Amino acid sequence: MTHAHGPQRLLPGLLLAALPALLAYAGGRAFPLVGGAVLAILLGTLLRAAWTPGARFAPGIDFAGKYVLQASIVLLGFGLDLGQALAVGRASLHVAVVTLLLAFAAAWLLGRALRVPAKLAALVGIGTAICGGSAIAAVAPILRPDDHDTAFALSTIFLFNLVAVLVFPPLGHWLGMDAAQFGLWAGTAINDTSSVVAAGYAYGREAGDYAVIVKLARATLIVPVCLVLAGVMAWRGRHGRGAGATLRAGGIVPWFILWFVAASALRTAGLVPAALRDWLHAASVLAMVFALAAIGLSADLRRMRATGPRPLLLGLGVWLAVACGSLGVQAAWR
Repeated sequence: MTHAHGPQRLLPGLLLAALPALLAYAGGRAFPLVGGAVLAILLGTLLRAAWTPGARFAPGIDFAGKYVLQASIVLLGFGLDLGQALAVGRASLHVAVVTLLLAFAAAWLLGRALRVPAKLAALVGIGTAICGGSAIAAVAPILRPDDHDTAFALSTIFLFNLVAVLVFPPLGHWLGMDAAQFGLWAGTAINDTSSVVAAGYAYGREAGDYAVIVKLARATLIVPVCLVLAGVMAWRGRHGRGAGATLRAGGIVPWFILWFVAASALRTAGLVPAALRDWLHAASVLAMVFALAAIGLSADLRRMRATGPRPLLLGLGVWLAVACGSLGVQAAWR
């Protein structure tokens, strides 16, 4: 596993990710409306498109894209009140449930219309509906898709995450959304945590905080989805043992979400001084920019282009259904 690699194995990839990360951090300070998080994904992706890093860079890039990002989310928890988080979760539940159903319906209908393989359509639908790569990773052992389907679903999710990071903030300003409205939109209509963070904080700190809480509340929907999916697969008599193996709590609820809640509990109890909260938030932003640069370095846009347009059209349709559905539910609920 990546975290078992020693510091010397990680160093080349970490140093490589540091280059776009430092440029993005400086650019984010110079152009705060764009933000360092957005620039980090863009610069990392452009570097990967121009030059493919060798195998010796992979351990460090993987470590930064996964564990440094998770650590940045945990650090964010020290600035968020748990009572506020529970209230936001309740307030956003109706939007999350409606967008979940819209994503599943769009994936099924478009998958049939475009003749996309059923398991690939399911992966794209679940990833778009809930939490991107984490959701795909959680359900893949239950569905048992081909490795290519899993890789393509992850790449498709990444592509539309990147589009969302770039277009959501200017669209939010154009629509006149306040911080809470934009945070609810980003938290329910962008699927991967890293992209929610990038879009939310590009809009403003308050919007980013709100979007992260909404996103983490929405991510809990992966638990009932995994349970239902495993039950369906077992009922059909397919991969019963494999499905059961995925239902361990540690495999469904990522550890960093639990630590995020623990950090938020310390903040709620008044055990985190205000000055320390500011320092922890700054550390989280730095870690986030570094991790997002590494995620950009992991994107394989050439392979996506070679696979053909139909799965991408499916991803686009499901993503638009979720993004527009989230706006529609918010407008109807006012």
